[in-house]
Amino acid sequence: MSTTIPHWVNNAEFAGSSTATAPVTNPATGETTGRVALAGIDDARAVIDAAAAAYPGWRDTSLAKRTAILFNFRELLNARKDELAAIITGEHGKVLSDALGEIGRGQEVVEFACGVPHLLKGGFTENASTNVDAHSSLQPLGPVAVISPFNFPAMVPMWFFPIAIATGNTVVLKPSEKDPSASLWLARLWAEAGLPPGVFNVLQGDKTAVDELLVNPGIKAVSFVGSTPIARHVYATGCAAGKRVQALGGAKNHAVVLPDADLDVAADAMINAGFGSAGERCMAISVAVAVGPIADEFVAKIAERAATIRTGDGTRDSDMGPLVTREHRDKVISYIDDGETDGAKIVVDGRNVSVDGADGGFWLGPTLIDHVTTDMSVYTDEIFGPVLAVVRVESYDDALRLVNANPYGNGTALFTNDGGAARRFQKEVEVGMVGINVAIPVPMAYYSFGGWKASLFGDTHAHGVEGVHFFTRTKAVTTRWLDPSHGGINLGFPQNA
Repeated sequence: MSTTIPHWVNNAEFAGSSTATAPVTNPATGETTGRVALAGIDDARAVIDAAAAAYPGWRDTSLAKRTAILFNFRELLNARKDELAAIITGEHGKVLSDALGEIGRGQEVVEFACGVPHLLKGGFTENASTNVDAHSSLQPLGPVAVISPFNFPAMVPMWFFPIAIATGNTVVLKPSEKDPSASLWLARLWAEAGLPPGVFNVLQGDKTAVDELLVNPGIKAVSFVGSTPIARHVYATGCAAGKRVQALGGAKNHAVVLPDADLDVAADAMINAGFGSAGERCMAISVAVAVGPIADEFVAKIAERAATIRTGDGTRDSDMGPLVTREHRDKVISYIDDGETDGAKIVVDGRNVSVDGADGGFWLGPTLIDHVTTDMSVYTDEIFGPVLAVVRVESYDDALRLVNANPYGNGTALFTNDGGAARRFQKEVEVGMVGINVAIPVPMAYYSFGGWKASLFGDTHAHGVEGVHFFTRTKAVTTRWLDPSHGGINLGFPQNA
């Protein structure tokens, strides 16, 4: 019998009153390994109320004590990250090394948050006016919600909750129902690190839980990562309810390869960025733009490398695991079918991949499609699978126009040995994160993560200093300590003197 994966409230598991559940599967076998609780409105409100009740005490906890708990969490995470990686592989399907890499990038944000006292320093001006001092402070918002996607069940939540907690907020995390167990593991680790009850909570569920987080007045801000249509809904609904919202949406990331580029380096990068984690990354390269006469040689080099990729169970010696669900795998295959029907050339066909894994796994091998045009669905849609499309253009200007015309603006890369072209590209391209000879330009934790255009709704990116600003609000205070003599009555507007 499969186990039920519950909510987490006040440092303990919480079953809730709803009896609705959804299956959780191991993508490498197709077997149901558990059932996740799906919150009803009453369950969601109980979790939110717990975060609200814990907020005053956590807000008033000293920075020294908050930071000590963050350091404890960081050390526990570092010592036991293999446990978390195994949970991620078992529910998402990515290979263990990739799961560990995900945890490592999330841990960088935890480490950044350990230094938050420096970033929470306000300003002070003595004697701004006669006997009047002025200062500012950064104060927390209150209970905040983090709604995270299936593709990074540890890293994406860690983009947000370490900074939210460090700055004095309480958190309700709503993970994907496809791979919910990582969130509970993280919650237990927070409790072990000494975080007080109610500061970090987990609300399992689907749209019912999400919508309650968006409209409930107890939640003061929402951080979201997912597809663009849902990001738009989250942003519009949350803002209408008076909340601060950052909603990171979808992507269609292009890598532009100029004729002077090292094609071996570029081909390696296309394999790593296109097929890592089975393409289920918002920063995956899904379009390779071959400029000028290099296309045939470039495509051949990618195809040669793709043939060496071992697809299989993430717990074995595989390079690439399965897709997260059978339904998603079948949807990705439909895009390959459509591309073939539309006249594109299937250079490497992952539909017939030989795998090291169970027959019931949700398998699809690396797929390389050449001669793709911008009107094909394999180009226009975010596929979120191991499918790399090659678009051929004549010039740098053609490539730049192609990238800038795309409605998404998450990440992009340029491969070249020409410093002038690189400098021009990083200035002119309308994308939030840019790599020069770096295919997956995910910023370090002390910089911000976020795209432009339809890849971001809201004004604030994730983590870094922008994350600190998102989870705090500024208060300006003006003070005057009077001498014993009375100043008298003056109804005029205050003047500096």
